[in-house]
Amino acid sequence: MSAELLEIADRVVAMAAAGEQVEAYVSRESETSIRVYEGEVEHFVSAQSEGIGIRVIQDGRTGFSYAGTLDDEAVAVALEEARDNVAFGTRDEWVALADPDGIDVVDQQLWSEALAAYPTTRKVELAKELERMALAVDPRVRVDDANYADVAGESAVASTTGIRRSGRENGCYLVVSTLADDDGETQTGFGFAVGRSPDDFDLDKAAGDAANRATRLLGATKPASRRLTVVLDPYVTASFLGIIGGTLNGESVAKGRSLFKDRLGEAVASPLVTLVDDPTNPLAYTATDIDGEGLAARRNALIVDGQLRQFVHNSYSARRAATVSTGNAVRGGFKGTPSVGCLALQLAPGSRDQAALIADVDDGVLVQSVQGLHSGVNPISGDFSAGAAGLLISGGQLGGPVREFTIGSTLQRMLLDVVEVGGDVDWLPMRAAGVSLVIRDVTMSGA
Repeated sequence: MSAELLEIADRVVAMAAAGEQVEAYVSRESETSIRVYEGEVEHFVSAQSEGIGIRVIQDGRTGFSYAGTLDDEAVAVALEEARDNVAFGTRDEWVALADPDGIDVVDQQLWSEALAAYPTTRKVELAKELERMALAVDPRVRVDDANYADVAGESAVASTTGIRRSGRENGCYLVVSTLADDDGETQTGFGFAVGRSPDDFDLDKAAGDAANRATRLLGATKPASRRLTVVLDPYVTASFLGIIGGTLNGESVAKGRSLFKDRLGEAVASPLVTLVDDPTNPLAYTATDIDGEGLAARRNALIVDGQLRQFVHNSYSARRAATVSTGNAVRGGFKGTPSVGCLALQLAPGSRDQAALIADVDDGVLVQSVQGLHSGVNPISGDFSAGAAGLLISGGQLGGPVREFTIGSTLQRMLLDVVEVGGDVDWLPMRAAGVSLVIRDVTMSGA
């Protein structure tokens, strides 16, 4: 099927006029979304979409248009509209299409025929089964909803600069949201199961995580304010990595909106921290063959042993920075032009599980969830403050549950104060993998 999309892109590129750079991005996507409540399907969506986005660049100006169909006439109209829109573009000395860079696509298995052929009725049953399993863990647990989702996408990119590539991938996940009730109090939890196909799901873990996250917060109190060691739950770590990834974005750096501006080559984290963006790891939910400009996706080591090695770039941000693209052009689909961003972040894991990490903490808190993280972080100064909930740690043992407190520091200080990275990698349906993370000397503000 990707060959068909590539042929369409080729036909558009072949219509380029003298003095034009033309790029065609063609994609086709299907998705399923199912929500179950009390054993019944509450929401069901099965949707397909396809279309083409066309960029035309001439004399430093860009014109763009798209069509939500691959009909020949609609594609021709989109090309003419993109040409017309060039006149309205602002001249930009850095604007140009990506050039081939000689890096080959990594051979990885990102398409599951098992998922492609999986019956819809069985997808519904999986959501119902997860709901039943979560309810069976503890009599205090209710299920808010259980959800199944999958997505399958294929894309092709061709351009007058010689780019000509295609790729496809699919994946799926289950998530269950729980509530635990006791003595008039209610706490919430959640659990995930992620895979290339439903055969990869660990329903026992998803159900257990959802129930335990909710029940162990029952009776939570507001803790006393102090500085202590925090252990971030893998999901919380993944959320922080998403923020940090945004500060390692070449476009943000060029605009002066990154706390890491002018710090290449410096020690910005503990020597225990190695952060990579690796969309060539098929275990990552967002793994991909190619980026949004048709360059091969690749493993980029951003921080190595605490030292800042590189930023991520698409072709535009790379020109501004006098460097080369790292294969990190991202698109929201055929309706938009490429931006730049991390594709699949992961910390190099350690060797110990969360229980072993906690056993070495004398006075601390296990942060199970955070609220308002994105709004509570300043990407330029690095200051952050976020509401949190979790469990106190005393003498290497988990203690009472706590909530309504904030954790605060700076991203710079947090990275430098990492004392151990866990080995409990948790692959999540997002652009970062989770892992337990131990950070010393963090301010907990409570009572």
